[in-house]
Order: sequence, then C-alpha cells, then structure tokens
Amino acid sequence: MTRLLHRKIGSPPPHAVTGRGVSITDHTGRSYIDGSGGAAVSCLGHDHPEVLAAMKAQMDRISYAHTSFFTTDPAEELAERLTDLAPEPLNYLYMVSGGSEAVEAALKMARQYFVEIGQPQRRHIIARRQSYHGNTIGALATGGNAMRRVQFQPLLPETHHVAPCYPYRDQRPNETPEAYAARLAEELEQKIAELGGDRVMAFVAEPVVGATLGAVPPVADYFQRIRAICDRHGILLILDEVMCGMGRTGSLFAFEQEGIVPDIVTIAKGMGGGYQPVGGVLLSQQIYEAFRDGSGLFQHGHTYIGHPIAAAAANKVVEIIARPGLMDQVNHLGNRLQAGLDAALGQCAHVGDIRGRGLFRGIEIVADKDSRTPFDPTLKIHARIKAEAMAQGLLCYPMGGTIDGVHGDHVLLAPPYVCTEGEIDQIVDRVSRAILNVTKA
Repeated sequence: MTRLLHRKIGSPPPHAVTGRGVSITDHTGRSYIDGSGGAAVSCLGHDHPEVLAAMKAQMDRISYAHTSFFTTDPAEELAERLTDLAPEPLNYLYMVSGGSEAVEAALKMARQYFVEIGQPQRRHIIARRQSYHGNTIGALATGGNAMRRVQFQPLLPETHHVAPCYPYRDQRPNETPEAYAARLAEELEQKIAELGGDRVMAFVAEPVVGATLGAVPPVADYFQRIRAICDRHGILLILDEVMCGMGRTGSLFAFEQEGIVPDIVTIAKGMGGGYQPVGGVLLSQQIYEAFRDGSGLFQHGHTYIGHPIAAAAANKVVEIIARPGLMDQVNHLGNRLQAGLDAALGQCAHVGDIRGRGLFRGIEIVADKDSRTPFDPTLKIHARIKAEAMAQGLLCYPMGGTIDGVHGDHVLLAPPYVCTEGEIDQIVDRVSRAILNVTKA
C-alpha cells in the first residue's frame, strides 16, 4: 500500500535507492542505465562530485532567502554565467523552479512587455501543434499536445496553433526542405493575418521538439524564416529549450544551430542536471529596459525562485557543460548513438524514422514501414516498450500520440553527457532488443 498519489494509480513504480554515474539502482538491487536522463534531465549523471560539493558548500552558508528581501551570491553568479554564455541581446535571467514555471513566466513577461510599451491590444499566442510546453494552465494551453489538453480544455485560455516542422510525416514527396520551410512560414503568416498582426504578442516553439514528437529538428532555414516574420510584425519569439537546451543537442543553446537569437528563451532540466528543481528565463535587453523604464518591476513570482542551493547546483552544472570539449563529446557520442540505432533498427519493419541531434534521439515506431501506418493506439506499444526496456535494464522515454495526440508511438533517448562509448553501445543494444521484442510479439 502507498499513500502517495503516483502518476499511474494502482501500480507503484520501483523505489529508486541509489544513483551512480549513468545508472540508477532500485530497492531490489536491479540496476538500470538511465538512457533518457529521466526526462532529459540528468545531463551529468547521478553523483557528480563537483555539483554535490557546490550544493553542500552553499548549505553551510544559507539554504533559503526569499527574493522579496534578498538576493544571493549563487543566484547572481548563475545569472552572470548564463548571460555571458548567451548571445546578445539575451542579457538577463529570471530564475524559477522548473520548465512549466519558466514557460508561464515567459508568457507573462511577453504580455507585460507589450503593456509597458503601450501596445496592450497584443494578447494572442501562436504555437505549434504537437508541441509540449509544460503542464501548468498557461503552458498547457500554449502546447499542442492534444492528449494532455483534452480533459482540461474548458480551463485553458485561448491560444492558436499552426503546423509543426515534422518532415517525416508532413514534407510532401519531391518537396525540398527549403520549400517545406517556406510553406510552414506562409501558414504562420496567414494565421497572423487572421488574428491581426498588431494583436499577436508571441510565437512559441521548441527548436528541437522533444517529448510529444520525439527529437524532431527543424529543416533548412525554417527558424530564420520564423524570426523574420516575427520581426516584421513586432512579435516576440519565445523558444522553449527546457528539454532540448543546455547542451542536449550538441550546443549550449539549441537555437545557436539555427543562426538566430530569440527574444526570450526558457531553460530547465539540464540546467540543474536533476540535482535541484531549477529553471530560468533568459530575456532580451529590450524587454528588460521596458520593465525598468515602465513600472519598474516584473509582476510575477514564486516562493522558491532564486533558491540558493538550486542556484549553486545550476551554476556548477552550467560551468561543467560549458567547459571546452564537452559539446564535442556530446556530438561524438550522439553520432555513435545514431549510427548504432541505424545499424540495429534501420531495416526493422516497425521502425519508421530515427532522428535527432546530439544526445537527443527519437525512434518512431510504425505498424508498416512503407506506408508509415501507426499501430492501433489501444495496443499501447510505447508503454510496452518502456516496460520491456526496464526488464532489459534500460530507462528510456516512450510516448504515444506522436502524430496527432492519439495515433503514433515513439521512443526518446537522452543519455547523460558523461556516458562512455561502451555505455552508448549498451543503450543501443537494450533499446533495440526492447523494440524488437515488443513489435514482433
């Protein structure tokens, strides 16, 4: 019996007892390679000595100070470190305690910005179908994950959605990546025209779509086109890097690979590596100055923002991620992971696509490879793969509803950056056996 409300009622998961390196051991002594870093969180593994030392040192100084009274050294140092690493004009950090909080803060930041500069009519948010931006009300409304939204729809504020950049399913035969990107950009233009260009406040997107689509990167100059559209209409571009950022796709910020800079970027997960609940919003100089010269405040806050121990942990994690050579290692291991998956599963009749960047890879499962027909959702192929992978000693991150929130299955892999080549090979072996065992059953 348990008094804890678990995600799945009536079937409590095993108890995690210890974490060492890239593995977690449960109460029965079974060990699992953490092939997904939880939910793309544990970027440095589970017992990094430098991060633990930084947290312990901060505990010896002060564990908590409310931000309405004080700031702290680790919070200030974290802000300086992240803004030094970010490109201009992302010169300020707002700290929160996780990804959904970061997205909520970003949305309110966008709204207040337009109120401060005398454009209060701007209220519309445009995002993409099959995106995921968090589980709080504003973030859930912004996301396009139909499965998560459906029962809460009456509570959700109005938002608007356009097509995702999902070439495996949506790029037309003989359509070039550039033409596909142009078609998606034109759809955004039409949505803006429908709503009124002076009434839209933000376009929100994940640079590499994570949980809902399974590590789908953009094509060609898609984001350069999106950036240009936002600039033309005075719309803020908010990029959600909660899952795909902080080195996960092979660069500190995922947007760096697109040759653009957003007005606001949300970060979490890999920012603290799982050592403390922490997240952040990086905002542009222009937005900061609107707040400073207007009301003089950002009308938002949570009890635990700027938490000193969370800041100390994140500061050390970001320092380690930014060290020379680590992103090269992420890209090297990511290439090895992709090559291994291609070799093991590329010819599988039930694997439609293997995609991603860096140590962020997705495997789309299909009933028929040629037609790309998904499995019947009642079979819950993704859940069966998760269970089989755990039986093989691997933690991965399968999801259902890949195509439209109901149909489609994929597996997401996001192992720690500190994996060895041998551990990457074990991940490939175990996830491949799990997929083959389930789809052949």
